[in-house]
Amino acid sequence: MEETSPIGPEPQDDELYEHYSFTASEGQEPLRVDKFLMNFIENATRNKIQKAAKNGSIQVNGKVVKQNYKVKGNDVVRVLFEHPPYEYLLTPEDLPLDIVYEDDTVLVVNKAAGMVVHPGHGNYSGTLINALIYHFDNLPNNSSDRPGLVHRIDKDTSGLLVIAKTEQAMTHLSKQFFDKTTEREYVALVWGNVEDDEGTVEGNIGRHPKNRLQNTVYKDDDAHLGKPAVTHYKVIERLGYVTLVACKLETGRTHQIRVHMKYIGHTLFNDERYGGNAILKGTSFSKYKQFVDNCFKVLPRQALHAKTLGFVHPTTGKLMRFEAPVPEDMTACIAKWKGYATHQQ
Repeated sequence: MEETSPIGPEPQDDELYEHYSFTASEGQEPLRVDKFLMNFIENATRNKIQKAAKNGSIQVNGKVVKQNYKVKGNDVVRVLFEHPPYEYLLTPEDLPLDIVYEDDTVLVVNKAAGMVVHPGHGNYSGTLINALIYHFDNLPNNSSDRPGLVHRIDKDTSGLLVIAKTEQAMTHLSKQFFDKTTEREYVALVWGNVEDDEGTVEGNIGRHPKNRLQNTVYKDDDAHLGKPAVTHYKVIERLGYVTLVACKLETGRTHQIRVHMKYIGHTLFNDERYGGNAILKGTSFSKYKQFVDNCFKVLPRQALHAKTLGFVHPTTGKLMRFEAPVPEDMTACIAKWKGYATHQQ
């Protein structure tokens, strides 16, 4: 199934705004439209979707349908409301920014875990962009009309991002990311003992066919369903049932490290969306379960941090390289595993 992006704030269909548009895959088994949309809209509840259907906000193939309409293969399902998508209504917010570097053209920030980079469904405020437009005037828009944004990292991933302050910087930096010449290294704690000291994961990444909130690897005959993705990894330390690794991105697909590490059997520790919030390796002892639960409490997110960022400065041409220390929640969790691994020897 494919998803088209929201169309932005241009009204249509008698002052209705399109918030979502999905095309059901050819092999779609008949499924109630409220259940279908539940699978593909993040943070949506059945109640909200049913309310939208009662208000005539859900259309299939251009006709208003009720909540019990059965979606079939190739159906085009659209959700329309009388107001534009909230992500287009950007409000400046006085939120703290951890600025690592700043000059007239670029800004490097260390994003805290838990902060969403840009507004989207279910996260309309408190994002990095809300903070940026409060602190900085006239940031250039990227191709998706997002001020200053050159690249992004997931909400619960911490670490470094470069922001463009001028149109020229936006063009220059965007080309570096497109050409794969930037340096991006992450630190991750993953389940299991990563046997090879280093390696490369190659596998096209695209939307999961049944769960839009996940991405997955497509290989061989299905490779066309994803976009090329390459991750290089290196073991930093083996800690028994988990391994600390450094991951270098050659490409920058959504959830790339999370998807690639799961693909090779090493899901990120406490990555709820990809199943890493369950005990994937270890013993059946209740003491061990308690230990892992304590680790989850110390680090209530996926164990992923964007530690190193390198790029060529858009105006000076100099190579810039920045490092952000691994944050306390992650270092505390790693320390617990180090203690556990030591006691197991």
